[in-house]
Amino acid sequence: MPLIRIDVNAGRTSDEITRLSRAIHDAILAEYRIPERDYFHVVTEHVQGQIVAQDAGLGFERTGGVVMIQIFTQGGRTQEAKEALFAAIAANLADVGVPGEDVFIGYVENGAGDWSFGFGRAQYVTGELAVPAR
Repeated sequence: MPLIRIDVNAGRTSDEITRLSRAIHDAILAEYRIPERDYFHVVTEHVQGQIVAQDAGLGFERTGGVVMIQIFTQGGRTQEAKEALFAAIAANLADVGVPGEDVFIGYVENGAGDWSFGFGRAQYVTGELAVPAR
């Protein structure tokens, strides 16, 4: 059950925001085989200048259309699985008009006890939810 935060500069339509979110979710569905309803995205729009995303020395420039993605999920997937996810996200975002240089992904892992889906309980620990398979 990944939690996805998506940060973008203001100026996209609500339809464009929906397509960005859906493109990312579809990549996660395909690569990690999670259930469709494990769809937890927070999209935040920022005024120009509040997102700074330089090239880190890779030799390319980003545009104002940068999409910053933070993926919070339980640990245990291989590096190859993560890289396949990154590639699928970039490909899906390219299909909705986001060039590869404008896709930035941060991946954060945690454990089953780090999630509460409501009522102040850690449902993966209490057994109310099954811990997702890898």
